[in-house]
Amino acid sequence: MNKIRLATLWLDGCSGCHMSILDMDEKLVEIAQYVDVVYSPYVDTKEFPENVDLTIVEGALSSDHDIELIQKIRQNSKLILALGDCAITGNISAMKNLFGSEAVLERGYFELADENKSEAYPSQIVPKLLDKVLPLHEVVKVDYFLPGCPTPSQAIYEMLKALIEGKEINISDYTRFGK
Repeated sequence: MNKIRLATLWLDGCSGCHMSILDMDEKLVEIAQYVDVVYSPYVDTKEFPENVDLTIVEGALSSDHDIELIQKIRQNSKLILALGDCAITGNISAMKNLFGSEAVLERGYFELADENKSEAYPSQIVPKLLDKVLPLHEVVKVDYFLPGCPTPSQAIYEMLKALIEGKEINISDYTRFGK
């Protein structure tokens, strides 16, 4: 039996959905029979590989680096699953859209800095922020959406199980936005 080549990553988000993956507990052992994790914060792979069957993406797009990465992921993934409200709507990360990148950088790097104030503008240190935070589907084709904040581990398990078995799933039985 060929295993599914699985990748996971988080972009602009809290990593709560990845914690929900870990919360599958013993069900991870069951899923591991069917998948090879080829890229993830859980493993020490530096470059996103080619020929990935399924990539699970948590978090929104907030920087030029995020855009480059999600485009590379789309080119190298058969399927993309947007995991969690941040990946689907922008959620909390998109609150920055109310104020703009410049105001957020000014506040975070200069106004609130008590120690280690930098004379260097943040874009010289970190990736350039986009003018607005974007959900994944505004930049690349997304094949599946699994909402939640964070997404419940049971919903992730049921979605993975359905994808492995090639079955349809009614995600509203397991989760909804903000749940």
